[in-house]
Amino acid sequence: MKSAELMQITEDKVAFRTHRQLKNIALHSREAGEGRVFLVASVTGEEDAAAAARALYSMIADALHDKRMEIFQERIFGSLSVEAAVQRERKVALSGQRTPAEGPITYIAGDPPWGKGLAGIIIHAVSLNSAEDIWTVMDEENPCGRGWIRNGSTYLMLQNIQGQAGNRPRQVREMFDRADGILRRNGATYKDVARTWLYLSEILDWYPDFNRARSEKYGEFGIMPGPGDNMLLLPASTGIGANMPSGAAASMDLLAVLENGAMTSTVRKLTNKKQLDAFRYGAAFSRGAVIEEDDVTLIHVSGTAAIDEHGISLYPGDILSQINCTFDKIDSLLTQEGSGLADICAATIFVKRPEYAEVFWTIAADRGLEDFPAVCVVADVCREELLFEIDAEAVGRNKGAEGARVQGVEGKEERQGARGQGVE
Repeated sequence: MKSAELMQITEDKVAFRTHRQLKNIALHSREAGEGRVFLVASVTGEEDAAAAARALYSMIADALHDKRMEIFQERIFGSLSVEAAVQRERKVALSGQRTPAEGPITYIAGDPPWGKGLAGIIIHAVSLNSAEDIWTVMDEENPCGRGWIRNGSTYLMLQNIQGQAGNRPRQVREMFDRADGILRRNGATYKDVARTWLYLSEILDWYPDFNRARSEKYGEFGIMPGPGDNMLLLPASTGIGANMPSGAAASMDLLAVLENGAMTSTVRKLTNKKQLDAFRYGAAFSRGAVIEEDDVTLIHVSGTAAIDEHGISLYPGDILSQINCTFDKIDSLLTQEGSGLADICAATIFVKRPEYAEVFWTIAADRGLEDFPAVCVVADVCREELLFEIDAEAVGRNKGAEGARVQGVEGKEERQGARGQGVE
């Protein structure tokens, strides 16, 4: 590729590309088992949105073409003012490599830390043994997701699912009902959902109302924990402040997994020994989800912030401590599954103020994560006092794998009295 330099780290099946002309863009590629790749395209400094989109999507199109893959999930993070330019460059670049460009995408309004523009793109790409292995999921006449068959299991990814009318809680209930209806028309139910990504406009104004509406629907779907329940059915989740181009109060992506073959996947919902289960204080999600297959384990890390074992926010006003604490909480969750921070293949970094991004990257480098595969955006977390949040996907290690893993260090935890809302 003429426009990019490529560094290949073969033992981890990781690729890292930088652009020769645009110094602030990079593309990370990480395999997650045979036939599945996470592509994380990031813009870390000021660049023209159209030029950055053109360069990144050219690199993405080449990577998909080289690996003979198609897009399974695609999320674009950027300012609303540049959406049209980004979409235009995306279509041109993908079409140039004969990669389908009409599939569903989710455009999440989030300014990059350096100003207005494109923050980055996260793509979950898959290969297929035959044309029947991947298809577009429809909601009436509208494409709303993708289906994929891998080793006898069916994966359904729905994107940009929204409610259409009414006040905010009514839109949320309609959004969940719409998702459940699409799943049922495709042979699944909401009980098959492993992971959700939820983007809420003006989140700080109504997050408690959102939680009540979600818990109500999840109760109807039969996945809310009851007294004495030993099995956690709630999906892993991200819930973050972001506006949508449509103006909807809420938008959701979700991943459902149907086990229907001799070689099947197993989905487990996770608790974190270092954090209280969020549903115990009103937020209906699990701390993570593991999808175990015969050849790979994929760990979905819910949106995580500096919350302790009692559901209390930690380190008010201290961004450095909040970031370190969050890294430690995520490392604790991954360690439970035999993995660590170095195994993360895709992440989103949410900072309340632009200047916090530099603090994050410095801490990441200090932990040996200089090339951390992440997109960073400015966004509100669901509690006013929280300044930082991460969500992620990580590739589980094979049994018996060796190698150094970054370990967090628990420090003295300052507590703030606010509690009652989970962070996701």
